[in-house]
This record gives sequence, structure tokens and C-alpha cells, in this order.
Amino acid sequence: MNLKSHFNSKSDTIRMLHTEPDMCGKISEKIVSWLPNSPREYVVVCIGTDRSTGDALGPLTGSYLDEQKPRHISVYGTLYDPVHATNLHDYMNLIHQNHKNPFIIAVDACLGKTSSVGHIIASEGALKPGAALNKPLPAVGDIHVTGVVNISGFMEYSVLQNTRLSIVISMAKKIASILVTIDQQLTYNQISPAVVMKQLKENSI
Repeated sequence: MNLKSHFNSKSDTIRMLHTEPDMCGKISEKIVSWLPNSPREYVVVCIGTDRSTGDALGPLTGSYLDEQKPRHISVYGTLYDPVHATNLHDYMNLIHQNHKNPFIIAVDACLGKTSSVGHIIASEGALKPGAALNKPLPAVGDIHVTGVVNISGFMEYSVLQNTRLSIVISMAKKIASILVTIDQQLTYNQISPAVVMKQLKENSI
């Protein structure tokens, strides 16, 4: 899991406070505008671990999304089967084995300025988990969605572990709603049912 968001090929971005009433509609509309015109297999990779409150944003989002049974999106990374730093390589290999030319949306938590806490940020391009910690992790995603869960700058592991669960749950539900809205707009004739892959069985970090 990354403590700070480091992005590759970021050509467009939208960011909104998660409590804004029109946030889900506006961010989902923006993301839909970035989707390819030809049919693709859509995969959401929710990165993080349930052993740190702030870092649980990804797994919580994956669990909330899976509960909605999306029709066109496969989900990797839930509270029960998290995708984190020690298994990310294996999961990315698994995704490319199971899906032909997947279009990947990565979801992760990040830390930021005080004024940014509570914002949900969606950007084109890949998320680079672990870049702030010099971890050799693969870039993930054609698009990424991050939630700023707390303040960066000092003792960031501790900051993540002491993040309020209420804001993390609220943001995870909003991100899941964004992804459900996107799934409802994917109307290709070939339906790809959502699947939470369980081939990798490891303890989360």
C-alpha cells in the first residue's frame, strides 16, 4: 500500500469533497468520459490492508462494491481477500491471466494536505503504489481513484493507523457508489459478471 499517491501519465483529474451532494454523479460522469469506446473487460483493483484504519479504504471499497453485484466489473481486493504490497505482483499477474486486455481502475488511500482530507480524486493514468517508500511495486490502472484519508508529512504509518474509521467508511461507500454508477452505464451485449478472485490466499500485512 502507498502512503502518498504517485501517479503516472496523469492527463486529466477531478477532485471533490466526498460530502458534496453531487460528487458521485460528477466523478462517475468524468470517469465514463475516459473509458474506451470498444468493449473491454473491466477490473477494479482495490489496494490496501484491513490492519490499518486509513489503509482499509481500498478493501472496504472492494467489499461494498462486491455487495452491489456489478454486472460488468470484476473486483479484486476486499476485506476478506485484500490486495496489498506483498501480493500486488501476484494479483496483477493473475488479473492478466484471467482477463483479456483488461481496463483497470485502481482504488487506494492516500495522505495529503489538511485542506485535502476527505477529498476523492480520480485521474487518468496509473497509480504507483509505494513510490514514496521506494518499494518496487508495479504501476496499477488505466484510471485511478484515491481518497485522502489523513494528513501527510510525519510518521505516516502511525497517521494511517490512527485515522478515523468513520471518514474511511464514508469515503469507501462513496467510491463504491461511483463505481456502481459506472457499471450501470456499461451496456455492452457481452456481460462480464463481477467476480471476487480468491486464488491467492494470504494473510494481509
